[in-house]
Amino acid sequence: MSETIHTAPPTSGDPILGKTLPDLMYEAAERFPNPRSFNQPTGPTSWEPMGLPEFRVQSEEMALGLRELGLERGDKVAFLMESDVNFCIADMGCLIAGLVDVPIYLSHGPEQMAYVMEHAEARALIVADTARLSQAAHLLEDLPLIETVIIAEGDADADPALPDSVSLHTMDAVRTIGRDTTTDRAAAADKLCAKISPDDLATLIYTSGTTGMPKGVMLSHENISSNATTALNEIPGLKQGAGAETVISFLPMTHIFARALQYGFMWIGASVHFTSPDNLVQALPIVKPTAFASVPRVLEKVYAGIQKKIMDMDGVQHQIGSWALGLAQKYDMTKEPSFAESLQLKLADRLVFTKWRDALGGRVKYIVVGGAALQPNLANLMAAAGVTILQGYGLTETSPVISFNRPERNMPGTVGEPMPGVEVRIAEDKEILTRGPHVMQGYYKAPEKTKKVLTDDGWFHTGDIGKFDDKGNLMITDRKKSLFKLSTGKYVIPQPIENKLGSEALIDKAVVIGNGRKYCSALIFPNEDQVRAVARRGGLDEEAPFSDLLEDETIYQAIADLVQQANKGMDHWSTVKRFALIPDELTPESGLLTPTLKVKRPVVHDTYASDIEALYEAESSTVTRTERGTVLVTL
Repeated sequence: MSETIHTAPPTSGDPILGKTLPDLMYEAAERFPNPRSFNQPTGPTSWEPMGLPEFRVQSEEMALGLRELGLERGDKVAFLMESDVNFCIADMGCLIAGLVDVPIYLSHGPEQMAYVMEHAEARALIVADTARLSQAAHLLEDLPLIETVIIAEGDADADPALPDSVSLHTMDAVRTIGRDTTTDRAAAADKLCAKISPDDLATLIYTSGTTGMPKGVMLSHENISSNATTALNEIPGLKQGAGAETVISFLPMTHIFARALQYGFMWIGASVHFTSPDNLVQALPIVKPTAFASVPRVLEKVYAGIQKKIMDMDGVQHQIGSWALGLAQKYDMTKEPSFAESLQLKLADRLVFTKWRDALGGRVKYIVVGGAALQPNLANLMAAAGVTILQGYGLTETSPVISFNRPERNMPGTVGEPMPGVEVRIAEDKEILTRGPHVMQGYYKAPEKTKKVLTDDGWFHTGDIGKFDDKGNLMITDRKKSLFKLSTGKYVIPQPIENKLGSEALIDKAVVIGNGRKYCSALIFPNEDQVRAVARRGGLDEEAPFSDLLEDETIYQAIADLVQQANKGMDHWSTVKRFALIPDELTPESGLLTPTLKVKRPVVHDTYASDIEALYEAESSTVTRTERGTVLVTL
């Protein structure tokens, strides 16, 4: 194991420790009683504001009501909820009451939902609405511990066929119960909060593993509070104060990334507008956020949208758009542009880039990106247009942030420097290890699994492979489990090529394969909208069946060129020699992606086993098509 322990730069602040999550709310309510802290969507482009003082009242009433219903400190409460203000109220109510909430991924199937509730020993379930209630109702017959179900929006008189042992309440009714239990709500809530310690378990988050059933990650109040507050304190451009920052939140709060940031944004007094990924494009110009969190896939779609829009233009507009895009694609934020380049960038900004920023609302200072690797070209492209992307790195088990790029030292292709209070070291096998207040308490009811990843002296094994550059920035090269060995004995790291291909507009996802084979191939899932746009510009019938278009030389050759580009600079044994164009889409609903959009490699391999065999059996220098519509291409 490497002796070098990497920490935050000496100029960094200190970690913020010793706080519970309700502490963050109470501190914010005292310092920044923002009248528009929480904004609940009432339509794709409309919101109903809730001030922090009202949020505090509703959360306290929720806490008192939950305890009056018989829930006791340490009891688990499962959530099947949308990512909105109702989630925040239910969550803070549970935290004040000393309860442990257990959010369930909405994309989970019934078997996984039931597993999470049973394994967590949940005693109550809070659902978003009648649709989510119906989704969960039939599972409750086999979950005798759950005696209370609460619905955020809907009618408690509806008949969802719940077991006789289960009582159904609305959130409003629970808050009324809490309000009626005392003549001094604030004092009663203070009494509950006084029993909470920063080391207490706050939540169980079941990780969306690529194989098997999920594991329950135990995160304490301090795990999350220290991570959220310390991270935002490290971004000097973020202002603190009531409404000083405007944020749009569209990522699922079942993930620790969005949830931790929500606590942090509340703490600094920001106004947060909730929306869904489907409504994001419409919402951005209305909300005009100054900052928001994203995953790389969203930005890749933004990039694809820019390319498609330019492709659809004609004449001078097309020429100007293509010229500006070319400038942005060549931009390198780590280098000072020449005088001539600066003039061109200013002109491109006036003609084109300002429209890109307007699509994001026109005021974005920072986009914080996590969850997966972001290609450097995307960070540079957005920087050319005046939008700063700060990529970070972490896991559910690390609450989540381990490291991130600071605005003044932003280095594309890296995930920046460690957070204050966080230690990082690289093991002999190149695995990234970390230690600090961000590391989980362990996996719930799984001491053996905990022991596999958490050493006695506190080092957590991330399962990621990485290294530090000469400036102290962490670089992630792959997942340890993703490595595979060719029949030649050479090991292959698939992530670099997959990331390059996945950042191209024409390609939605790419999965490099080759374990036990002589060479690498790739399963490529093209972006149908982009393929049809290319077809239109190439004079093809854009309405033709998707699989037919993939077999046209104009299309498969365009993708072949992208594969050749991705191969450049790679070890020769790691390059892709053949690829399959599959007219499907990888989604969490299909079971091929986790809820955090990671590829379930074993499932993908099983699902497309016949395509993989056909790919390796295909004759060289041919383009063939399988019965299911997959196009096989040899470079």
